[in-house]
Amino acid sequence: MIVGTFKTVRDQVVFTNKRIIAANVQGLTGSKVDYTSIPFNKIQAFSVESSGTFDRDCEIEIYISAIGKVSFEIKGSFDLIGFNS
Repeated sequence: MIVGTFKTVRDQVVFTNKRIIAANVQGLTGSKVDYTSIPFNKIQAFSVESSGTFDRDCEIEIYISAIGKVSFEIKGSFDLIGFNS
């Protein structure tokens, strides 16, 4: 089940009830796409930075032992803290 979907100009992040799926468009033409699937049971820790008065973007960082730190920036006003609970 899809919980939330976020899209930038080229990239996209989908949160489901079991994993995070990230699509990273590469190259000038955008014909190459890197898909990453991160199961929730592999996430060791996470950090959430909410948007402020002047900085309307929020950010989530997840830590995975095999990969390291992965960051997702969410553009615009979004209640990431409410989404997290």
